[in-house]
Amino acid sequence: MPLLSKTKLQSNSNLFKVKNIIGTSLIAGALLISGCASVARGPGSQSAQSNPANAEADFVFKYLVAEIAGQRGDLATSSKVFYELAILSQDASLAERAAKVAAYGNVPGMTAPSIKLWSELDPTSTEAQQAMTEILIATDQLEAAKPHLAKLFDKEETRPGGFLYLNNILSRSKDKMGVLNLVQSLAAPYPDLAEAQFAIAQAAYAANQTKVGLQALEKAEALKPGWNLAALLKGQVLFNQAPQSGIDYYQSFLDQYPDTNEVRVNMAKIMVSQKQYDAAKKQFPIIIQYGKGSPEVTAVVGLISFQAGDFNAAEAYFQQSLAQEFKEPDQLYIYLAQVTEKQNREADAIAWFNKVQPGPRFLEAQIGLANLIARTQSVDKAIEKLDAVDDLTTEQQIIVIQTQASLLAKAKRDKDAFDLLDKAVKNLPNTPELVYDYALAAERVNKLDIMESELRKTIASKPDFAAAYNALGYSYADRNIKLDEAVSLIEKALSISPNDHYMLDSLGWAYYRKGKLDKAITYLEQAYRVNQDPEIAAHLGEVLWKKGKRDEAKKIWNDALSRNPNNEVLMTTASKFKS
Repeated sequence: MPLLSKTKLQSNSNLFKVKNIIGTSLIAGALLISGCASVARGPGSQSAQSNPANAEADFVFKYLVAEIAGQRGDLATSSKVFYELAILSQDASLAERAAKVAAYGNVPGMTAPSIKLWSELDPTSTEAQQAMTEILIATDQLEAAKPHLAKLFDKEETRPGGFLYLNNILSRSKDKMGVLNLVQSLAAPYPDLAEAQFAIAQAAYAANQTKVGLQALEKAEALKPGWNLAALLKGQVLFNQAPQSGIDYYQSFLDQYPDTNEVRVNMAKIMVSQKQYDAAKKQFPIIIQYGKGSPEVTAVVGLISFQAGDFNAAEAYFQQSLAQEFKEPDQLYIYLAQVTEKQNREADAIAWFNKVQPGPRFLEAQIGLANLIARTQSVDKAIEKLDAVDDLTTEQQIIVIQTQASLLAKAKRDKDAFDLLDKAVKNLPNTPELVYDYALAAERVNKLDIMESELRKTIASKPDFAAAYNALGYSYADRNIKLDEAVSLIEKALSISPNDHYMLDSLGWAYYRKGKLDKAITYLEQAYRVNQDPEIAAHLGEVLWKKGKRDEAKKIWNDALSRNPNNEVLMTTASKFKS
């Protein structure tokens, strides 16, 4: 069985020919019968004005070019031709088509002008105006977006919902301080609206302006006592400052409003994250009580139990939710498979995975099953299992290949993983995630030129892909080269994904390579507080050792080894310095 099925990567050229012949006939017929080929609505060239028949034929030809290019996946050409036709005909529907094709195909040079033309040609279209607003936000033209956003608050009855939705709209902007200033400006006319204060708090939280956010939340609480959304956000902000303060706030809120189940669930989750398992378990019966027999609530309690490592309880809750007729039983089958796998009941896990029927969860179940097969049988059998999954979309096909490559990498078959991904990027539409995996596989087989070029390609195609910046920066730091650029890349990653423990670890390691031990310790300790990952423990211990704090280093290594006795990086680092 080949690692990558040829049938899944073939161009299907004959099929395309048939589809294009059929598509061309149908489109041409529809255009000619309906008269859609007319260009009379807009100005044309001199020859077009003097010879309408030629203009009509030229329009039909270009329309077909756009359609066929789209069918063949050449969305850049398709959007460009539709855009030119929209300008020629001044037809809003063609501008809409150009905009949607460009947006779907991620064609940067065409998306913005097409949406702008669409919004100009159809100023009454809510969808066009929303798209224009999103483009302005994505390009950080926040002042230009302001009048569009202000329309959300024109009607008093929809104003609260508008403010609750506001930060979702603005989330694409990288200028978080600019967003905060914009939200404050939009909220200023409504000082007595709790939702407006909540919007300020959300924007402040995203911009790391904790004091501003807490002040806005206090105002929201005063305006709307017992409001669960404000309480949830405030608890999260306080938790990020000091975990116990977030828990304490949630508890005090629940003392006043005990039936606020969303807050109680969140408190139980963060108790588990702080390993306060007994305290979390005390909340479970109360959550279920206020859930009033809801299967969704019971399933959530099962998930929290799973995260707490109480697999017996998790299984019981999932079974209970199933008996209560949870609306998505396939999801529960996957949870039950995962929890029985954790209990080393592989036969039960396989049975649960196999209960998932073809549909939205089927591929997830097959991937879970493949991981189980790889662990208990062989990687080749797991890959064969995934190769047998039929009727995959291109996106699903990419996910399967990424999973197969991951299984090979875990088995230390780095060359096989690289070859698989190398074939995939040459035969499938490239997504940033696929190219990112390909780059990491290239690094593992020491093809560092490919690794670097592919990561830079990923960053260019998806500028907010934090992991790509981090991977390139960490690679430089680990190889002790380009250290200034390494720091810059990792800082960029952290600006996109603040408090990510892997990125904090990378930044600490980069500063260690630069000889700035105190800064390195600061970031590594912060990373270790977020997640006691064994490789972070290895790095932190090494820097502490170099700093002369050898007892602290030994303690961190010993504690980490007790939890992760087989981690190679940790074992190598600890033995290297303790000997």
